[in-house]
Amino acid sequence: MKDEMSSMVSAIKEAYDRGEEDEALEPIVAVDRDGQPFGRIQQGDSVIFYDIRGEREVEITESLVKNNFSQFPIAEELDLNYVTMIEYSSSLDVKVAFPPEERIANTFVEVVTQAGLRLLKIAESEKAVHVGFFLNGKTETIFSGEERTVVPSPHGIDNYALTPEMSAGHVTEEIFQNLEKSAYDVIIANLCNVDVIGHIEDRHAVLKAIESVDTELGRIAEFCQENEITLVITADHGTVEEWYYPDGKINTGHTKNLVPFIISDDSLLLQKELKMKNSGELSDVAPTLLNLLNIAQPEEMSGQCLIQGELGSQAKNRRLLLLILDGWGKREEEYGNLITEAKTPHFDKLWSGFPHALLKASGEAVGMPPGTVGNSEAGHLHIGAGRRILLDRVRIDRAIEDRTFFQNEAFLWAVEKAKNAGKSLHLLGIVSHYSSHGTIDHLFALLRLAKEKGLKHVYIHALIGRRGEKPESGAVYIGKVEDKCRLIALGRVVTVMGRFWALDREENWDRIKKAYRALIFGEGKTVNVN
Repeated sequence: MKDEMSSMVSAIKEAYDRGEEDEALEPIVAVDRDGQPFGRIQQGDSVIFYDIRGEREVEITESLVKNNFSQFPIAEELDLNYVTMIEYSSSLDVKVAFPPEERIANTFVEVVTQAGLRLLKIAESEKAVHVGFFLNGKTETIFSGEERTVVPSPHGIDNYALTPEMSAGHVTEEIFQNLEKSAYDVIIANLCNVDVIGHIEDRHAVLKAIESVDTELGRIAEFCQENEITLVITADHGTVEEWYYPDGKINTGHTKNLVPFIISDDSLLLQKELKMKNSGELSDVAPTLLNLLNIAQPEEMSGQCLIQGELGSQAKNRRLLLLILDGWGKREEEYGNLITEAKTPHFDKLWSGFPHALLKASGEAVGMPPGTVGNSEAGHLHIGAGRRILLDRVRIDRAIEDRTFFQNEAFLWAVEKAKNAGKSLHLLGIVSHYSSHGTIDHLFALLRLAKEKGLKHVYIHALIGRRGEKPESGAVYIGKVEDKCRLIALGRVVTVMGRFWALDREENWDRIKKAYRALIFGEGKTVNVN
């Protein structure tokens, strides 16, 4: 059994030797002695997609469950018994194991628009879902009075490191045009370069990305000052301010560090009695913004306003721009700190010249387990919600601890469907110690559940390439999954592919097609595991 399990790991390592890396690893599929793919998703099978992110899982799910799917040719009606760990989209006809517990009411956007103010969101397509879905409290609702502008991120390139400035200049121009029109009272904008490029092992490109954001920040700050617009600057999490692990290897993931918060408004400097708290957390952003707009903080918001003192008449008729510098963390230590290394004169001037604070953007402060890094989803969610929101990861972990996970109706439905019909159960999802998409612990819990219920045919379709992992971690994780399968005598890894192919969110249907054909037809690099 050990030899057949190790063949998949060997195939992954051979891919590394060919120059492939985890995130974009070409699909590897298991075949029998005759070279025929096995463990494929077939008509009437059960599938549990155990990822917990949400937006990146929609497209591949649509291809598997929608009979009228038309983006590329699909198999005849599969009629799968399909379960998702959380709700990816209300439009999907699937069972959800951990549906939303309740609507997150009275987020910043909802409160502002209910007050009659006009609000516009501007973001590159790479971050549109974060400024839209997550900042609104994980809802697809667009509130009356809210509008959105999505600036296309660069297309037609294989690597954003080739264009580290991305479309930041276009985002800035959209900000200027809409502020000049005076059509909006509040604009929320995101400059995504630092986060997106920070996930790529290209130091020069990262430095260029930081400096591009700083250039746009300078232009925006000058415009806001000239037009008496309050500029509030913050970030959703850290990234490149800690770009090396202690052993010197590159860390392309997120960090646990604090993020900046700055209020740039000359009128506030004239009010000597006003002071800014030195520290807080991301849930304090919304209450502070509401205070600046002279709007009462709703009782649901448990965050605290960072401004100490009364704004008085200064808050009336104020126009406000919230600028999110995605991935811009704050860290004093210089080793591995690419933000300190880059030339950032505009940020430095704002930081030294205006009221500012440092905010917690990781772990329990953003509803995640203690000691975990921040991420864009949790960051934007807490910026908008103004309160701590317990994230799905913690909720599911607790269900495993108290064993309600193993009594989950959706899971039991999928398992019983497979068992009663003599069909297979397929477990699809990220394979990583920790990721915003999920964790290997949830996969192991599902394997235990299947074992307890007496299933015989359980196949694992693994997605690898969590950002922030050390290079070639995928092979290590697949080895751990195979060890677990061997230990409990159930389950086989039959597909491994980089997350790049299956977890798209910008309608790159060629990627989804490759993932789909690997899962259904066994197309990809084959490995004999018999």
